[in-house]
Amino acid sequence: MLEKTKLYTKIVGYALVMLWTELRLAIRGAIVRRQAALFGSLGGEERSRNIVIVGANFAGYRVAQIIAKNLSPRSPYRVVVVEPNSHFHFTWVLPRFCVVKGHEHKAFIPYGGYLDGVIKGSYRWIQDKVIDIDRNTVRLQGSEESIPYEFLVIATGAGVQDGLPSRVNSTEKADGVKLLQGMQKRLESAKTVVVVGGGAAGVEVATDAKDLYPEKHIILIHSRDAVMHRFGKGLQKSAREGLERLGVELILEERVVNEDAASGVVTLRSGRQITCDFFMNCTGQRPLSDVVATLSPSSISSSGHIKVKPSLQIADDSLPNIYICGDVADTNTPNPNARSAMRQGTIVADNILRAAAGKTPSYVYENQWADGVIKLTLGLDRSVTHLGDGNSELLFASKETDEALMSAMAWSRMGAKPFEDTYMDAHTAETEADISKS
Repeated sequence: MLEKTKLYTKIVGYALVMLWTELRLAIRGAIVRRQAALFGSLGGEERSRNIVIVGANFAGYRVAQIIAKNLSPRSPYRVVVVEPNSHFHFTWVLPRFCVVKGHEHKAFIPYGGYLDGVIKGSYRWIQDKVIDIDRNTVRLQGSEESIPYEFLVIATGAGVQDGLPSRVNSTEKADGVKLLQGMQKRLESAKTVVVVGGGAAGVEVATDAKDLYPEKHIILIHSRDAVMHRFGKGLQKSAREGLERLGVELILEERVVNEDAASGVVTLRSGRQITCDFFMNCTGQRPLSDVVATLSPSSISSSGHIKVKPSLQIADDSLPNIYICGDVADTNTPNPNARSAMRQGTIVADNILRAAAGKTPSYVYENQWADGVIKLTLGLDRSVTHLGDGNSELLFASKETDEALMSAMAWSRMGAKPFEDTYMDAHTAETEADISKS
């Protein structure tokens, strides 16, 4: 009981710190806007010093928002965001939308709204991919433009080779919607489905699939002795009970050594072979650090992450103006998620604002146990929220009434009106036509 009381106290303390951070940033942003209204501001063409941000997921988008809203109106700096995707990918809902039809467009949130209220000319947005970085410039793939930078932020995140259910692996929303719809159709027509990986994505897609299609044989394979093994015993137990309640076959301490797509045969390390109609790989996430591998090879860790200092500057003394945040950063975050990524983004933004003002970067990032809070769905109408600090844990089971989960809230927090998107107005007919042919 005492341990849980301490845990509740820590939760309150964490929440207060987060609230203070948001209040501090809001006040500072309001002062900047007031100064701009009274004294005017420099336009984009007058801001010749670039703060380039590579990647606009949870970490990079957060950096862009804070810096653009807090740069002095007369600052010579501007934010330049380089992001290959047409929309923000809300990855948490991807397992659900691989199963349930009619919501797939909600996983892709229009960019821009998160930057509402910034001073005109304080940022530039480029949909493109950075393919090369040197000490002074970044080079783009599509336009082949070279952009000079004073400060550089790498927030490229993590990726998977196979894409869905964990990542989309498509830059255009219309294509991403079609990929999700394709997953739905394959699942609907399959009789036996093999899901590999007992982390959140694997557990969620397996339980959703079995809940929607109870007649199907859903098999979840995981290499460890428990699903959700990175979390507390309580969540491991709840996840297993959720799988068993629905009738998902669970195979633990096994690995897939071969998957023959042509024959549909999956071979396990033990020699066991399983014939299936649909194979879903929920493993293999890796940090997307290749973009700096040539510039600073010594900064790439054995896991592929980019090594960082406590200030989140790259761990290379010759590159003090380069910062790293999000899933690509080697921060030893136990359970990386949106919360930890955005906190890292805040640290990076604060430090760059200080450095741009001629001050020493003084903010440091430390892992906080509360960053690892997770809400795990266990079927279409059930979920469990887990909080734990390594010594004690709290579990809150709940009923889910919204098939689209927290999509509407995510859209609102990103400054977009759920679920209005002019992009889709132009692409809906094309998407529907392609799906009807498949």
